[in-house]
Amino acid sequence: MHERWPQRVAPDGRKMNMTIALKSASAGSRALVYVSLAAVIEGFDLQAAGIAAPKIGPAFHMTPQQMGLFFSAATFGLMFGALVGGYTADRWGRRAGLVIALAAFGVASIATIFSTSVEMLIALRFLTGVGLGGALPNLVSIASEAVGPERKGRAVAIMYAGMPLGAAVASLVALLDLHGGDWRSIFLVGGILPLLLVPFIYAGLPPLKTVASTSERKTPWTEVFRPDAMVTTVLLWSAFFLGLMVVYLLMNWLPQLLVGQGFSRSEASLALILYSLGGTVGSLIGGRVLDGSQRVVAIGASFAFVAAALAMLGLLPPALATMLVTVTLVGVGVLCVQSILYGIAPQCYPSEIRGTGVGVVVAVGRLGSMAGPLLAGVLVAQGSTPADVMLVLVPIILACGLGTLALVARRFRPALA
Repeated sequence: MHERWPQRVAPDGRKMNMTIALKSASAGSRALVYVSLAAVIEGFDLQAAGIAAPKIGPAFHMTPQQMGLFFSAATFGLMFGALVGGYTADRWGRRAGLVIALAAFGVASIATIFSTSVEMLIALRFLTGVGLGGALPNLVSIASEAVGPERKGRAVAIMYAGMPLGAAVASLVALLDLHGGDWRSIFLVGGILPLLLVPFIYAGLPPLKTVASTSERKTPWTEVFRPDAMVTTVLLWSAFFLGLMVVYLLMNWLPQLLVGQGFSRSEASLALILYSLGGTVGSLIGGRVLDGSQRVVAIGASFAFVAAALAMLGLLPPALATMLVTVTLVGVGVLCVQSILYGIAPQCYPSEIRGTGVGVVVAVGRLGSMAGPLLAGVLVAQGSTPADVMLVLVPIILACGLGTLALVARRFRPALA
């Protein structure tokens, strides 16, 4: 079975498909294993700051404002990294872009343990975010290009499932205190793991570079912002913004909201783990939804499921068993629809500009990831109850669903490159 990969240029300048004439298990499957492992590591590193916060704050005598900057630094870095990483993927190849990104956030994470001031800590967290952001467009592009067009959604979903799995592992480390209360060990492990993966990716993957002949070569930025494609682009950006707004509001505020409903902190931590594990399952479901024959109906049903689960979380009485089941269902639904969006994104761009296009989408989505926690903070400050915050998410996820359905119905066609 041949695996489809990006295009290459023949000696006479003609553009041609680059196909790896190997069995699935040794070509596309190997690529999916590598990017899935990288996604698990990325999910772990994204949670690292939250795990370290209870110890790192007192160690550096950080004020609440400084702690906020520490958390926000990685998010800002993710935005810049996504733009740079996407362009690097198109300019020098997916493998090079991923290797550079993994090495960058690995080194920055290890360097964090040597911080001697709050300013140094924040700067290194920003650089870690740049590497994390740079990895994601490459992970999405590689996963999408490792398989045939009929399985692109599932391939991206398998990769993306690694992120909530990594987050669940990080949350479990915190719950069981496996890091021994030492915040440095979290960043040390988070830095060593990507560096260990780098040589395997470099040796195990081809360059994965798409090059067009001189007459056909496209400038990524001008192609991404082409006027006749702006409706599709705006729909994709809007869906990502709203989707990640919900994801990161829950990721950051779910434990506090549950404590506000009367649950203990250990119960809230357990709920966050179940939310992440549910998200791993939901991510895999999202891939099958996107590749299914009844795509539009299934996507609509997925968003309706998320809205119902969020409403249940807000309206049901605060009983522990009910809460844990509902939170798990929320995780399944929220990450399912986010996986669908990540599966759609690379198929909206031709292979020559896919990295840049996905990078811009990821960067826009990160604005939503900042807006979500801020929205929750404003609502809580104004006296909203935890149930009120959950119910506010219902129209947001429905609006995200409408944008996704409009995108699929209007312009989405799986790219065969």
